[in-house]
Amino acid sequence: MSTEAGAAFLGVEQSLTGRRWQVTPTDERLALTMCQRLGLPDVVGRVLAARRVGLEDAPRFLNPTLRELLPDPFHLRDMDVAVDRLVRAVRQGQTIGVFGDYDVDGATASALLLRYFKAAGAPVAVHIPDRMTEGYGPNLPALLQLKAAGAAVVVTVDCGITAFEALAGAAAAGLDVIVVDHHEAEAALPQAVAVVNPNRLDETSPHGQLAAVGVAFLLAVGLHKALRDVGWFAGRQPPDLMQWLDIVALGTVCDVVPLVGVNRALVTQGLKVLARRANPGIAALADLGGVRERPEAFHLGYVLGPRVNAGGRVGQADLGVRLLTTDDPVEALRVAQLLDGYNKERQEIEAAVLLAAIEQVEGRAEDDGLPLVVAAGEGWHPGVIGIIAGRLKERYNRPACVIALAGAEGKGSGRSVPGLDLGAAIIAARQAGLLLKGGGHAMAAGFTVARDRLDELRRFLGDRLARQLAGPLRPVLELDCALDPGGATVELVETLRRLGPFGSGNSEPRFAIMGARVVAPRVVGMGHISCALAGRGGGRLKAIAFRAADSDLGQALLANDGTPMHLAGTLRIDNWQGNTKVQMFIEDAAPVR
Repeated sequence: MSTEAGAAFLGVEQSLTGRRWQVTPTDERLALTMCQRLGLPDVVGRVLAARRVGLEDAPRFLNPTLRELLPDPFHLRDMDVAVDRLVRAVRQGQTIGVFGDYDVDGATASALLLRYFKAAGAPVAVHIPDRMTEGYGPNLPALLQLKAAGAAVVVTVDCGITAFEALAGAAAAGLDVIVVDHHEAEAALPQAVAVVNPNRLDETSPHGQLAAVGVAFLLAVGLHKALRDVGWFAGRQPPDLMQWLDIVALGTVCDVVPLVGVNRALVTQGLKVLARRANPGIAALADLGGVRERPEAFHLGYVLGPRVNAGGRVGQADLGVRLLTTDDPVEALRVAQLLDGYNKERQEIEAAVLLAAIEQVEGRAEDDGLPLVVAAGEGWHPGVIGIIAGRLKERYNRPACVIALAGAEGKGSGRSVPGLDLGAAIIAARQAGLLLKGGGHAMAAGFTVARDRLDELRRFLGDRLARQLAGPLRPVLELDCALDPGGATVELVETLRRLGPFGSGNSEPRFAIMGARVVAPRVVGMGHISCALAGRGGGRLKAIAFRAADSDLGQALLANDGTPMHLAGTLRIDNWQGNTKVQMFIEDAAPVR
């Protein structure tokens, strides 16, 4: 979103997706200096400058290492207390329980800690709550169940920061709980032995952008150091934490946290580990997803992550953890196949709910100008509402909340756009008494609301988000430069790979293909548009627009009669049937004026 003035790129004031095209602001002098001093290709220097990477930071950005970027775990509040309690548990042979969330971040954080605790010699127990019957976050019956199974201490991961009642009940029952979370906190903290969260209000850590699996990795690093210091590994083979960076990378990418600083190092190094295919579960899932090339962040976010998530959304909540913690290739394949099947089921459910949500939004007569889209439906599956919220956010270029109604209540999930903190608005709504439960972070949130307060909640959230706006809400698409189809070469894409991993906080370079003809457009798969782009100079580029068949963009591609169009998107290597070519992922288009 932007309110900046200036000429629209290629004259596109409003594209087929309703966005204004702008060139990413770039310090041309800095770009030239980086190219000269660091020996970089022009396109790399320009993109680095556009991402506001300074001259001194460029070498570290291009080669991020944990040696330089991983912080001391003990800079986080309560980390020393958490580590001391876990050292005591390990040395005394106490069972350590792990209570994780059912999404990818929670599954990876849980799997990481389970693998480390077991490798360090501690007995473990795990509980992943069922989305439908238990909902999000710690609940007292499950915590007491872990205690009954022998757990003397329980670590909650990717949840717990607002679980006041459940953790108070656990403390009263004599169960020690350590909260490891990254969601936005309130001034009051839950009753626990330790609360490790870089987003505590009293925290001074500069690493609030860590995913929960990143915080869990710091806990494992701190515990490993402490166990080594007390001589625990004398006569034992100490575990190598680096072997699990593939798990850390998966959770970090899928939680859509900014891939800068330590997150960038974790994902960069994790992708190297993942390429070795040492984790049987990840390897099996990659095979089912058709990932045969060198893995990138894209594969984690769009191929592996949705399948891991599917267990918590529409299947068995603990499948993700089971997949990531097994060392048996046969079991790994069995679980991966289950997850792949649940993912197909999730896609079918998602398609039906998305259609109903769009019809509801576009059938609403009133438009009160609030920077928010809300859709609610009876019987919608709670496991897909977060995905639908993301789809609505993309379609309408504004924060979106989707609510699955059942009885007197509704379970909601929201996704936001850069610059608008939805998590803070949800927490404010809960504090104001409009929600039964609620929390999250800037870009995503979850909540439970009474059915009869839906309209009141929509107005409250809309007003809170409107206050965060510096000006009118205007969607933009930032592009790095324009190309002819013939200029989208394999060499260019390989050069740009040096700037990865791409994701939140380090957007993949986006290009405009100028004045191209759309050749042989057709619908493939689940509503994707496949085509070729032909340039005036004779060059041709393979292209695809995902999930676009029912959109203005997709309809324009299908109806194109050879009239030149400007198209915008990202470029990626396509190794189909052994032929290496470049493919464009179309995100937007506009007529040539």
